[in-house]
Amino acid sequence: MSMNYEKQIYQILEEELVPAKGCTEPIAIAFASAKAREILGSIPEKIIVSASGNLIKNIRCVTVPNTGNLVGIEAAAIAGMIGGDSSLDLEVISNINNDDLQTINQYILKKMVKTTLLDTNLNLHFTLKAIRNNDFVTIEIQNLHTNIVKIIKNNQIIFEKDDIKKDYFGVETDRSFLTIEGIVDFANHTDYKKLKSILSRQIRDNMAIAEKGINGQFGVEIGKTILKHDKTIFGKIKAYTAAASEARMSGCSLPVITNSGSGNQGIASSIPVIIYADYLGVSGEKMLRALVLSNLLTIYQKGYIGRLSAFCGAISATVSSGATITYLEGGSVEQVKMSITNALANVSGVVCDGAKPSCASKIVTGLEASFLGHHIAMENKQYNPLSGILKDSADDTITAVGKMASEGMKDTDRVILALMLENKDML
Repeated sequence: MSMNYEKQIYQILEEELVPAKGCTEPIAIAFASAKAREILGSIPEKIIVSASGNLIKNIRCVTVPNTGNLVGIEAAAIAGMIGGDSSLDLEVISNINNDDLQTINQYILKKMVKTTLLDTNLNLHFTLKAIRNNDFVTIEIQNLHTNIVKIIKNNQIIFEKDDIKKDYFGVETDRSFLTIEGIVDFANHTDYKKLKSILSRQIRDNMAIAEKGINGQFGVEIGKTILKHDKTIFGKIKAYTAAASEARMSGCSLPVITNSGSGNQGIASSIPVIIYADYLGVSGEKMLRALVLSNLLTIYQKGYIGRLSAFCGAISATVSSGATITYLEGGSVEQVKMSITNALANVSGVVCDGAKPSCASKIVTGLEASFLGHHIAMENKQYNPLSGILKDSADDTITAVGKMASEGMKDTDRVILALMLENKDML
C-alpha cells in the first residue's frame, strides 16, 4: 500500500465522516439560512427556497431537531435564521435555546417561507434567498450539503466557486481508484492509531443515539419491538441500529457521525460493526479496522450512486456492515465480496421515498439481507454472476447498482416526488 494511496483514503474519510445534528437535508437548509442572515446582517422578512426534488422529498416528513418537533423546509429555514451558526456546518442549530424556540414559533405563524421546485439536473441542489426591505442575499448549494458555490448580495456576486466539480458529486478527492480488495488491504495494514483519532467520535456519538433510541420514546419504538421478538445477536444489531435511525428521524438532538452525507448511512455503517465486534470480544484494534472497512465500503458504493437518489442509501450501508461481519468472522477477501454480491442480489431495488422515521424499518430490511448474504458467503457460496444485474465481480456489481440508481431510477424519483406532493401534473 503506497503512501499516496493511504493519504487519499484518509482524505476521503475526513470528507465523508462528519458530524451532523438531525437529518442532513433540512440541516443544509438551516445552514444556508443562517449564512444568509449573517451576510444580510438582520432577520429577513421573507425567505424563498428553490430546491431539487430529492431535497424536497427528504425534508418533507422529517423532524428538525431543537425545534419542538417542527417538520419540513419552513421549520429548517426559520430555525437556521433565528438560532443558527453557520460556522458549525451540519451542527448549525445545536445552540438553539428556549428563547430562540419561542421566536421560531412566532415566525412560523408569519408564513414567510416559500418553497419552489428547482429545475436542475443535480439531485442535491438548492438556492435560498433571504429578503429584507430592498436588500437580499441568495445562497446556492450544490452536491454537498454545505458546499456553497455562489453568494449574491443585492445583485452583486460576492462569492463564487470557479472550479465546481460535478464528478464524484462535488467531493474533493477522486475515489475512482477504490476497490473492495484495496479497501480491505487498507483496513488490514494502516496505522490503527490514526483510525482511532478518526473513528472514536463515530463510536461514541452513534452508539449514544442508539442507546437513546432504545431507552426513549420515538416513533413506533421499533428497537424495543425487535428486542422483544428476537433475542439473538442479530436481533440486537437490528434493534439498536433501527432505534438510532428512528430517534434521529424523530428529531433527537444528539449528533451523529455521517457517511457520504447521511446520518442513517453513518449509523448503519457503524453500529452493527461495533456491536458485533463487542459480541466476538475482538481487540479494539480489530474493531477499528472493521469499522473503517465498513465505512469505506459504504463510501465506495455511494460514489457511484450519488448523495441523493431513488435508491435507499441506507441499504448500501447495511450491505457494507454485513460484509464487515464476514470480515470479523475471519472471512477471506473473496468471502467479503461474496457477502456484498449476495446482499445486493436481494435488496438492490429498495426505493427512497424521503427521510422519515420509517427509514429505520428499511435499515432492518437491509440488515436482514446483509446477514443472509454473510451466512451464504461463509459457506463459500454466492449467487451466479450475470443473473439479474449481478456482474462477474463484486466491484462491477457495485458499479452496476450505482448506474441503476443514478441513471435508471430517475423516473422513479419523479413519480415518488409527485405521489408525496400529490401533484398529478408530475405523473
